[in-house]
Amino acid sequence: MYKKTVTVINASGLHARPGSDFVHAAAKFASKITIRRLDEEDEPVNAKSIAFVLSLGIGRGIAVELAAEGSDEQRAVDSLAAFIESGLGEK
Repeated sequence: MYKKTVTVINASGLHARPGSDFVHAAAKFASKITIRRLDEEDEPVNAKSIAFVLSLGIGRGIAVELAAEGSDEQRAVDSLAAFIESGLGEK
């Protein structure tokens, strides 16, 4: 299992369109990928499910842990972390 912690920087967080873009990016990988908020004691959720990702209510400034397990786990986590750190396509 490979994990990485990142902080969401875009204004709207992982809501609606950026959340959907994140889920689509996660779906490209074969590994099982999870995401969880680090400021709450919730369990990690499936990063390939828009319903689960939106249920976390991740806004700007929230630190999240990305974790993956599988054949492309490091590439998956590093790619998704870079996407979050880039602002999820928002200016």
